[in-house]
Amino acid sequence: MGGLRIVVDPTFDAPGPHGYLTKTLPPVVDETGLGFIDMVLVSHDAHPDNLDDRGRAFASEAVLTLTTPGAAARLGATGLEPWTTFTAPRPDGGGDLFVLAVPAVHGPEDGERDADGFVNCEVTGFVLSGRGLPTVYVSGDNASMRVVGEIARRVPEIDAAVLNAGAARVRGKFRERPVSMDGRRVAAAAAVLGVGAVIPAHYDGWTHFSEGRAEVETAFDEAGLSAVLRVADHGAWSALRT
Repeated sequence: MGGLRIVVDPTFDAPGPHGYLTKTLPPVVDETGLGFIDMVLVSHDAHPDNLDDRGRAFASEAVLTLTTPGAAARLGATGLEPWTTFTAPRPDGGGDLFVLAVPAVHGPEDGERDADGFVNCEVTGFVLSGRGLPTVYVSGDNASMRVVGEIARRVPEIDAAVLNAGAARVRGKFRERPVSMDGRRVAAAAAVLGVGAVIPAHYDGWTHFSEGRAEVETAFDEAGLSAVLRVADHGAWSALRT
């Protein structure tokens, strides 16, 4: 965006067990295949499906990494509280890229909260914008429709959204209710946000995902929103504008 190459939640480790989670697919592009990266966005660093060992090293060594305040201290990165903005100059001459941190809830709304008030762990989403650019919401692992509604009210003109799906379920947590959106909630989020394009993400490659691409496509079809859905094979580009 704006001449800046941005990576979100990098994971480059090989398939296999990662603590209580199990990875089933390798990355289609590794660190060396990405080229120069201007900015890394880390929604949270507590779970290896969002930041594994090689991803952590990648984020720690990046020119600029934006994340939650707690993760920033661990990664040597820049932490953003919800509803604060980081400004980065754009090499395309269009002015600045604005990165707004927005809330996320990584589990059911009524899930047990830790001492800091977080469900599961501290997580952030991001809204990227700038003059002449589409405004893009990157959800991170958010399962809360209330949060989506709040973002829609406070950022009323979002053009596109990258929404984590997969209906992730973890044994022993929250009665195994989803800690990320299922396909129906991704479609509902698209309607609430009023976006012209949705790129679903984070729905395969790990055993704790209970839904995949097919369920997302079905949910958008049943909601009459297939025209805004942008799905592509891993390693292929998706257009935010048509």
